[in-house]
Amino acid sequence: MRLETLMLIDGKGLSKQMDAAIIEKVNTLKTAGIEPKLAVILVGHDPASQIYVRNKHRKAKLVGITSIDKRMPETTTQDELLAVIHEYNRDASIHGILVQLPLPQQIDESAIIQAILPSKDVDGFSPVNLGRLFEDSAEAYPVPCTPRGIMTMLDTYHVPLEGAHAVMVGSSNIVGRPLGAMLLNRNATVSYTHKFTQDLSGITRTADILVVATGVAHLIKGQDIKPGATVIDVGMDRDENGKLVGDVDFDEAVQVAGKITPVPGGVGPMTITTLMQQTLELAEGKFSKTRERQHV
Repeated sequence: MRLETLMLIDGKGLSKQMDAAIIEKVNTLKTAGIEPKLAVILVGHDPASQIYVRNKHRKAKLVGITSIDKRMPETTTQDELLAVIHEYNRDASIHGILVQLPLPQQIDESAIIQAILPSKDVDGFSPVNLGRLFEDSAEAYPVPCTPRGIMTMLDTYHVPLEGAHAVMVGSSNIVGRPLGAMLLNRNATVSYTHKFTQDLSGITRTADILVVATGVAHLIKGQDIKPGATVIDVGMDRDENGKLVGDVDFDEAVQVAGKITPVPGGVGPMTITTLMQQTLELAEGKFSKTRERQHV
């Protein structure tokens, strides 16, 4: 039977609230003569990437952030892409640089990510900024947007983190690993799982906070979830009927979970809003300041 206390974590609604706050701050910056600007580079014609980039530009327009739409052909060389990045690095009017992944085969993604100045790394993928995250640096720095968006949801919905057992199903550099570090920095106990993990269900059933980011539709069933757990579904998959679904079997999970993100309308909207939030913060110079450590 479904728990009476079940709460849906409304990422779409929360993102709209954040958009309103971002618009206000952007207008304040513009009054002071600062125009937040984001450069988005797309190489090639990957259909999914084109949709993601279009949505980013649409959101930027909504909140008043100027966005540069740089399109480059599939045949672009690594040196040609690096030249554009170096140009944007030198341009003081550009506050954030984003290169849409994946890139064509002839380009080394790692070299491209490393070429972006850490001070303009709006995606939070720079080894410098990831290093700051994993050492829990006292500096302020941009972090990967999906994990930060998830942390915002957990805080907004008052999910206890200190002492909680958080399980990452999927250990990518985009979601699982950085989110695990953020939770560890907030004094959660973190377990990472992946495709080689034995007895996955046995581990997920111990999670107070279960985050699933695998790209495998309905991988996690109701029996894999601890009663009352908070379930964060990062997946964006298509089922056999073409319906958009998550990595968690939602119909089963809602019978067990205490809080859960829907798909769509959960993590996705928060990712793109967090991207705008970090662009704004880069323009504000926030990341030149220090923050208080939370890990003890």
